[in-house]
Amino acid sequence: PSPNVTWSRYPGPLPLSAQVKGMTLILRAVTPGDAGFYNCSAVNNVGNPARKNVNLVVRTMKNLTFQITPDSNKDSETIQMGRDLKLSCHVDATPQDKVNYTWYKNGAPVFNTDSLILLRSDPDMAPGTSSLEIVDMKFRDLAAYSCVANFPGSRVPELRVDINISQNGVYPPVLSVPPRGQTVNVREGGTADLVCLVVDGKPRPPVLWSRTEKDLLMPSGKTVEETPDGRLSLRNVSRDMMGSYRCQTAPYNGLNIKRREAQVQLNVQYPSILDPVFQDVRSRSTLEVILRCTVMRSSPPHTTDARWFRNGKFIQMSMPDLKEHTLKLGPTSNGTYECRVSNSAGTSTCRFNVSAKPYNAEFYFDTPNPVRILKGNNYSYNLQWTQREPQATDKIIGYWLSVQKNGKILQSKQIDLRGIEPEKGVLLSNTISDLKIPLTYEVRLAPITTFTAGDYVSRIIQYSEPYTYPRSSDHVCGFEDERICGFSQDRSDVFDWTRSNYLMQNPKRSANTGPETDRSGTMEGYYMYIEASRPRSMGDKARLLSPLFNVSSVKGPKGSRRVPYCVSFYYHMKGKHIGTLNVLLRVSSTPPVDSVVWTKSGHQDTDWKKAAFDISPSGPFQIVFEGIRGQGFEGDIAIDDVSITIGKCKQENTVANAGKTVLIGGSSSLPLTRWLTFGFSCCLSLLYR
Repeated sequence: PSPNVTWSRYPGPLPLSAQVKGMTLILRAVTPGDAGFYNCSAVNNVGNPARKNVNLVVRTMKNLTFQITPDSNKDSETIQMGRDLKLSCHVDATPQDKVNYTWYKNGAPVFNTDSLILLRSDPDMAPGTSSLEIVDMKFRDLAAYSCVANFPGSRVPELRVDINISQNGVYPPVLSVPPRGQTVNVREGGTADLVCLVVDGKPRPPVLWSRTEKDLLMPSGKTVEETPDGRLSLRNVSRDMMGSYRCQTAPYNGLNIKRREAQVQLNVQYPSILDPVFQDVRSRSTLEVILRCTVMRSSPPHTTDARWFRNGKFIQMSMPDLKEHTLKLGPTSNGTYECRVSNSAGTSTCRFNVSAKPYNAEFYFDTPNPVRILKGNNYSYNLQWTQREPQATDKIIGYWLSVQKNGKILQSKQIDLRGIEPEKGVLLSNTISDLKIPLTYEVRLAPITTFTAGDYVSRIIQYSEPYTYPRSSDHVCGFEDERICGFSQDRSDVFDWTRSNYLMQNPKRSANTGPETDRSGTMEGYYMYIEASRPRSMGDKARLLSPLFNVSSVKGPKGSRRVPYCVSFYYHMKGKHIGTLNVLLRVSSTPPVDSVVWTKSGHQDTDWKKAAFDISPSGPFQIVFEGIRGQGFEGDIAIDDVSITIGKCKQENTVANAGKTVLIGGSSSLPLTRWLTFGFSCCLSLLYR
């Protein structure tokens, strides 16, 4: 069959003007940017594709320059009779090796003689440079020379440069910086003109500008910038442009001799950089507060003025250090303080918000089972929070609490702490009653001190169906209920765990992997598993997350603040492609911290096996079961009968009520320490096809 033809280009895509007609690629109005390698690929689904590459070279010529080199053997800088002289010509072209140079003397072509030697490619110059050497210069050699560069047979216009060689027409340049031009001062954002003039010499070469520090680039991003008249204009000057600039005569379009150079210093003036720009200062009433405003950098460094303002009004200062202010905090000294520091470039400000107002409360969003159902289609919500920096201000004696719905205040009350001062990081709580199922509410909370109140913070609370928690004598959850004991799928993994039992198994499932029944051996009993068949691939992960356990109020053994827990479960890992089962402890923090506390890899046995280990979490935690897919489809992994109880694992820690679903948690009216003797029972199976 006829092939399909496609065209591509390297580097970059096809030009916008490119047109493909059949097997032909047409480029119109070609520019130098269209150059590159063009690839043609023909495919008809028979055999290998046919390919052809075309290198498109766009001929260009620009920037024709010349050099006059006096006798280099004599270290001369002028033209002298009886000595050698070299005239050189170079053009930037593509392709460089196809350029043809023609030399003329007084309009007549120059040919090789004993005194005139033509070098098409001068080895002492840059590649692609043509030179005309005048040997033992005589008066007859004083003439007007011309160099013409072209592409033979091409429509690219030729370029021409004229060089006048006379006894008094060629002498070295003199480079000079105008008076008061050695240092240029400019304000940030303004325009600076750096001037370095060639005041004498013939011919007069262009002037090259660069930074004296080798690692710094010019504002244009180049290492060197050429100016025809020695004037470098810098716009929108920034402080990183400040420094010393070097100007040099170019070695081309003039005498190729030792460069003349000079330097110009650019000073960029900007307002002082202060620390802090803003600071929130809280303190107890009647205590002394010191406000400091520090100048980090400034140009010019001299400070012309420093003044303090309170709420916009000037404060008369008698202290020798105007950039420091001391005050006693009281009802009349609260407010916004500003230290305005000025130099000749402008004014900068340090701003301080000074008050005895307490810091905001910070809501705790991980309260286990905060909802409790009440009579009359009502519910209550256990609101928890911590107090930020409670010791920074006056003693916090309580909180204002309001409950709103659609902007209307439904409840408003003061929470009295009854002399108990909040501690940093310790949870406070209050039960909000008489909320209607299933409505959501906005809760606003503000701390109160003896003298003032803090700012309100708000959050949304919403009704969620609470779990029915078991008696403390029940220790297992077999995933018999669809709510799987409050476990949830991790949204950041690749695939999910699946709940299954013998009756739900796919008849086409792989026979050499995965359990037949749950750990109890009943056909109705459920477990959790991960499926290793397609589209799963090696290394794919599935994570099952337990509910969050709030252990902040639980006390550990004597001499320890951490409470030990026993984690127990059964696992099934049968198959030649079994991957890895990890159990991770996830401690709540920002971000959460995961640590592997148990792991198994590869085929273990054809039966269920038990695992048990101790953990001592440092705070609220979750247990994460992570199944990782192995090399092939015979890699199903399952877990069942998970138990988590307070205390270390016993030597014979049997799991009771195997196969029975038990939801994790505790009585909603009691703290975690009262009910956190509980268990799960889980079965994770990596069932694979």
